[in-house]
Amino acid sequence: MSWLPDDFVHPVLVPLPGGGHHLRPIREADTPLDYPAVMGSRERLWTIFGPAWGWPAATMTYEADQADLLRHEKEIAAHQSFNYALFDTAETALLGCVYIDPPERAGADGEISWWVVDELVGSKVEQALDALVPQWIAADWPFEQPRFLGREISWSDWLALPEHPDT
Repeated sequence: MSWLPDDFVHPVLVPLPGGGHHLRPIREADTPLDYPAVMGSRERLWTIFGPAWGWPAATMTYEADQADLLRHEKEIAAHQSFNYALFDTAETALLGCVYIDPPERAGADGEISWWVVDELVGSKVEQALDALVPQWIAADWPFEQPRFLGREISWSDWLALPEHPDT
């Protein structure tokens, strides 16, 4: 059984309230914007995602990031997992990401996490994203028990949960 209904159509453009920013599925072609965003915020991102995902490594190269984005693009097309990038209107800057994944730990049917670049921490854009994501998941995704990692449960508590029976 798939983690999503066979007829589910994922959103392709999600505007943030207030205008000026939106989410869309990430693509390999976004590497020139993604790599500086990730590496420019790498130390803080490592404190969030490092223990669970081993990402982003201090030694991550542009080519490794490009391969990672190609993997994400293929997973999105296959509905295996989703990575949405946060962009300005003109898509001249990648400002963060939202991950929507099948559950790795018991007690949820989807696991969602997100981040913004260091410059946006505490900003109105981050606040808009923090407010949008749970509402968007409830409105547009077929989850009954979504889990918001690093929000409603700490990463360390999540890591301590038993594995999901389907993993």
